Amino acid sequence: MQNIKQKSSPERLLWAQFDALQLGSGWDEKDILKPQVLIEDVYGDSHPGSTHLNKLTEQAKYGVIEEGGFAAHFHATDVCDGCAQGHNGMNMILASREAICDMVEVHGSVVPWDGIILTSSCDKSVPAHLKAAARLDIPAIFIPGGSMRPGPFMTTSLGNGDISLRQRKGEITEKEIRDYKLTGCPSEGACSFLGTASTMQCMAEALGMALPGSALVPATMRDILSFSRNSGRKIMELIKNNITPSKIMTEEAFINAIIIHSAIGGSTNATIHLPAIARELGIILRPELFDEINHKIPHIGNINPSGEHLTESFWFAGGIPMVQLMLKDFLNLDVLTVTGKTLGENLEDLKKDNFFDRNLGYLVNYGLKREDVIIPVEKATEKGSIAILKGNIAPEGAVVKYSACAENMRKHKGIARVYNSEEDAYNAVVNGGINPGEIIVIRYEGPRGSGMPEMLMTTEAIVCDRRLNGTVSLITDGRFSGATRGAAIGHVSPEAAAGGPIAFIQTGDIIEYDIEKRTLNVVGIEGKEVPKEEVERVFNERKEKNGIIPRPPKKGLFKRYTESALSAMEGAGY
Repeated sequence: MQNIKQKSSPERLLWAQFDALQLGSGWDEKDILKPQVLIEDVYGDSHPGSTHLNKLTEQAKYGVIEEGGFAAHFHATDVCDGCAQGHNGMNMILASREAICDMVEVHGSVVPWDGIILTSSCDKSVPAHLKAAARLDIPAIFIPGGSMRPGPFMTTSLGNGDISLRQRKGEITEKEIRDYKLTGCPSEGACSFLGTASTMQCMAEALGMALPGSALVPATMRDILSFSRNSGRKIMELIKNNITPSKIMTEEAFINAIIIHSAIGGSTNATIHLPAIARELGIILRPELFDEINHKIPHIGNINPSGEHLTESFWFAGGIPMVQLMLKDFLNLDVLTVTGKTLGENLEDLKKDNFFDRNLGYLVNYGLKREDVIIPVEKATEKGSIAILKGNIAPEGAVVKYSACAENMRKHKGIARVYNSEEDAYNAVVNGGINPGEIIVIRYEGPRGSGMPEMLMTTEAIVCDRRLNGTVSLITDGRFSGATRGAAIGHVSPEAAAGGPIAFIQTGDIIEYDIEKRTLNVVGIEGKEVPKEEVERVFNERKEKNGIIPRPPKKGLFKRYTESALSAMEGAGY
């Protein structure tokens, strides 16, 4: 791959130290004259989704060198939601998306790179990398970090929810706890359910920013190394042809991604991350767009937690390309991708390469067929997977993943139990303070309140309690893990800390929601149903009397994030 003009040539003529510093870092005199590629990863010992990424970037660098370029490794390690559960560390998780994005912007701006390769596996690092790629808008390609192996009996790391609850109640042995710890995360890669990590890998591919078929490849298989090597080769083509993220991540590409998200039953967090990525490109994704698409797209992904099977099996069944092929009549097949070809051309190439059938034998190992994991469109019984609800609790909107919610809980009316932190709500659940049929409200957990932590501990405590599961709903201005199950309504906007109506609900009020009708309202005050006009009057009275509860003092990144974060409906970014 010759005849690519090096972007940094003018700077090298201005300042000889530029070359001296690179030579002092181990570059050769010939290397500094080649097109230069930034390889940006979140490699580190922080969690299984990052600990293997150095193997991928090594292969990517080989690919760059093969095609006449030279690459440099930079790192901004990410963090794990799982390690942040149950303490204030969770409040930093969403802010970490912005921190990683900013750091990649720094790395990508100080040197005039010709292109950038990004690799990550998990919840906040994948959208951070895509945001940074959009912001820098130099030729870029993303390498998904792949899927973790299944645990014993096709379990996932989420067995922890039940174990933690039983441990608290003294209903589990030390042997059972140790066995889970030794088998809960059996390999490197993203957790093996379709949580936010797996969802965002899929979104990177659906947007056209990752090679076709690369999302959720098992992290322990040779295929992931092959995708990485090919990504290194491909970045050189993108540089030569000046194909940048703004030419790939168009509005049409985002609509395609939302269609795929709807079809597979992806995490509700994508409704935060996709708008945040789009905003970097000047594209506004209305929350209503998600709802419009989910009304018409068949839900064909039978993937845990809203389905049965794990992400490894999804990839064996054909992964994102198979879903795209089955939904081709809904998609814009003319969008450009990192292959330099259109989505339609990519699907034809995959057919010729036998991609769709090559891995079906792995499914046979598990006694499965493709249609067990990816349901044929004509057999799909449900449209979409998420809904945007609105009403006097959430005038700007709230999000629910109804594909992970039992039919009997998709419409519910109940007495509100209101808490100003997740910790208080969780303790009420595990200590028997919640009654069947009630609706838990957790507020001041939005982007400006507490950094928008996830409520996984509480949602898991509910579904693991036989007395409460299937009768209790949760409403919050915080967010959920992609693994959340049950009647969980989040992202309520405006949030409590911004003066949203959720701040003025009191324990004893009556809440009603209807997912089919897309409504979420307080319909009663202090146990008595009243007209909506009376609810509005009472809310105004409570606002005047009690106001907003002041938040604790903050500092550093957390302070900067919470003081400037947009609402969840706008992506919760700066």
